Amino acid sequence: MLQDRYGNALATASATARDRYVDGVDRFLAAMPGVEEAFEAAVAADDGFALGYAALARTRQAMGMGGDTKTPMAAAQALAGGLSAREAAHVDALGLLVAGNGPAAYKAIRTHLLEHPRDAMIAQTCTGVFGMIGFSGKPGREAEQLAFTAALAPHYGEDWWFLCQHAFSQVEAGQTGPATETIERSLALHPRNAHAAHIRSHVYYEAGETEAGYRYIDDWRRDYDKAGQLHCHISWHVALWALERGDVETMWRVLDADVAPDAAWGPPLNLVTDTASLLYRAELAGVAVPAERWKQVSDTAARIFPNPGIAFADVHAALAHAMAGNGTALSKIIADAKGPAGDLVRTLAEGFRAIADGEWEAATGHLTRSMADHERIGGSRAQRDLVEYALLGALLKQGRAAEARLLLATRRPLKVGSHAVKGL
Repeated sequence: MLQDRYGNALATASATARDRYVDGVDRFLAAMPGVEEAFEAAVAADDGFALGYAALARTRQAMGMGGDTKTPMAAAQALAGGLSAREAAHVDALGLLVAGNGPAAYKAIRTHLLEHPRDAMIAQTCTGVFGMIGFSGKPGREAEQLAFTAALAPHYGEDWWFLCQHAFSQVEAGQTGPATETIERSLALHPRNAHAAHIRSHVYYEAGETEAGYRYIDDWRRDYDKAGQLHCHISWHVALWALERGDVETMWRVLDADVAPDAAWGPPLNLVTDTASLLYRAELAGVAVPAERWKQVSDTAARIFPNPGIAFADVHAALAHAMAGNGTALSKIIADAKGPAGDLVRTLAEGFRAIADGEWEAATGHLTRSMADHERIGGSRAQRDLVEYALLGALLKQGRAAEARLLLATRRPLKVGSHAVKGL
């Protein structure tokens, strides 16, 4: 029987279907363009290939670009009766995830991986800061993320995809040294893996290696197709480092070409969060941000995320609405925030409203309450520096510079001396 790259048997007699599926999985795991086309080719070669349909549905769901997920998932589920136990469970787990039943999907995924740890398309759902653990809204999710990948490590060995995801777990848990060694092993095996390049950027960031990180990722992205899933977000890293280096001209150029909603291509979540984050971090660094830029991202957030439900999106949308003066949209997030991190979304949204209103003492109060556990909103440490630095900015506005410097030296000591916040 034909197998995937991880040694899992596939219920297809078509070598072409298998090859296109393996290619699609590798492209998906490396955030390279052509993923959807590869899975479409797999089911075109064998219209009875259930995992090809399931992978197509999962790809469209992960990209969040509005593609049809129901038709291919229904096709996969209709074929499940003739599958092996592993493949049937694979289809069931992805079906729950694509349908939006997170708790049931997570339970099915963890159960499945106990027996089939090398089912990478299933394991992938719980890796990274945007995965099921990363977006769980639970306290301690960084530790849980590391425990998850550490448990899988013996089953994957020197696999380029797994190593980069394990490195991400390590660096987010504060293990910068081990993460550096792990990500270098991954890149040696697959230098054009966009996830690995992205995670290498995070390792540089957490190590405080601004110049090395900027040179590395700016050079790496030159040959990365704009249709790649991470193109927008990798460009955010370039623009952010340009800002921290004091190169505002490059920051604006990269934002306008590859990050802003009307210019970038990528998951809608990144278009909103990366733009809002970069604009406010620019303001904190002393850059004047035109009001029309805030209006654009606020309008985009209101269109793409009209109802609260994803904490990471809601926090950034609240920031955009506050800075744009969109009180109606902001009030809706504050009133309707839901989910495990809903309380934290409400706290941060109120903090951003106070910032926009110039109520610095109130802003300080709201932001301070989020310091203990803002990991619950999801995203990386680098992304959540938005919250850390917003508090520093509020303190500076009150003339509390010594307190702000102490806070920075305590919580983000490697950022002391950067251009991250004007006045520090």
